[in-house]
Amino acid sequence: MPHATGPSGLTPVREHQAWVATLLPPAPVESRPLTDCLGLALAEDLVAAIPLPPFDNSAMDGYAVRSVDVTEASPQHPVQLPVSEDLPAGRLDSPPLLPGTAHRIMTGAQVPSGADAVVPVERTDGGTAEVQVQASAQPGAHVRRAGEDVQVGTAVLAAGASLGPTQLGIAAAVGAARLPVRRPIRVLVLSTGSELVEPGSPLRTGQIYESNGLMLAAAVRDAGGKPELLRFVPDDVDSFHAALAPHLETTDLIITSGGVSAGAYEVVKDALSGNGVEFTKVAMQPGMPQGAGHYRGGPAVVTLPGNPVSAMVSFEIFVRPALRRAAGHRDAERPSRQATLTRPLEIPAGKRQYRRALFDAADGTVTPHGGPGSHLLSAMATANCLLEIPEEITELPAGSTVDVLLMD
Repeated sequence: MPHATGPSGLTPVREHQAWVATLLPPAPVESRPLTDCLGLALAEDLVAAIPLPPFDNSAMDGYAVRSVDVTEASPQHPVQLPVSEDLPAGRLDSPPLLPGTAHRIMTGAQVPSGADAVVPVERTDGGTAEVQVQASAQPGAHVRRAGEDVQVGTAVLAAGASLGPTQLGIAAAVGAARLPVRRPIRVLVLSTGSELVEPGSPLRTGQIYESNGLMLAAAVRDAGGKPELLRFVPDDVDSFHAALAPHLETTDLIITSGGVSAGAYEVVKDALSGNGVEFTKVAMQPGMPQGAGHYRGGPAVVTLPGNPVSAMVSFEIFVRPALRRAAGHRDAERPSRQATLTRPLEIPAGKRQYRRALFDAADGTVTPHGGPGSHLLSAMATANCLLEIPEEITELPAGSTVDVLLMD
């Protein structure tokens, strides 16, 4: 899809974001068991069919009593009551409590009818046939009332919720065995370059270890997608198309890195031009050369620059939000904050800057971290945020308020 360019002849960042966002439609909805839902997005509101707790139950190990029977109880003048029942958690019947008696009860056990309070075992002598109660109890003491957490008909999770451990816990607690979720986006990460070799193998002159593919596949998984890494595709157009062919029916998105600049051996650009992918230069640094479209009318394609920091920043700004939005997540964007810059920055004009930085949540400050070079991956690995600096700004003194995208 064509997109506008700015006054500099470069595509504004927001224009390219919008373009990439159109490439991925919402993923289909499928029903999955809870054990297979971690990290996915809920497709429909989850409405409680039962209350939580489902019945009045004890918050303590102790004795279920009628509060009026222990009004005068104290350590100096304990009240003695016969213990007529033991109520462990999970007992299916709950005999009623008669006046002037107590039931020994365990945490989570159903509070019997007739009882309106629980006296903790620590405030008794712990008797089994008879118990000496050494403290009074107000009505409702240590009783968890049915529905005090969740009422029947309450939406405990809203559509778009990202399903983490606690979300799956509440789903299980209200009795859901399966959930309607958006299927993870299936992403093929294509690593091209005749100079690339597998980490751990000996390096020959002119070779480098392949890292972008592994990094981007991990980023896809971290964003909730389902990556497949296709490595070591040589710098040859026919080999490129042949590598893609077996994956086209099972892939929603193809991500490439490198091969999109203006050099003589830009295999990605050569192979995808005329096959549904458009290329542009985006007004950003790092990450200027970009491409996006649909490969031969099939899977979406996003081509990223080859320098590792450029590739990772481009993924964060363009791919991650589109991927998460298509997968149904409400929290598609990275959280952002405003922070106080600790040292001055000079910035080239005309391009939106994304600088690696360290955000200190304790005092709300942010410190640039490492140089601006797009090959300097070590600072990216230890940064916890990106400074986002608009195109029109060329200088920021210390103490300036800046926008920060939190990465960690």
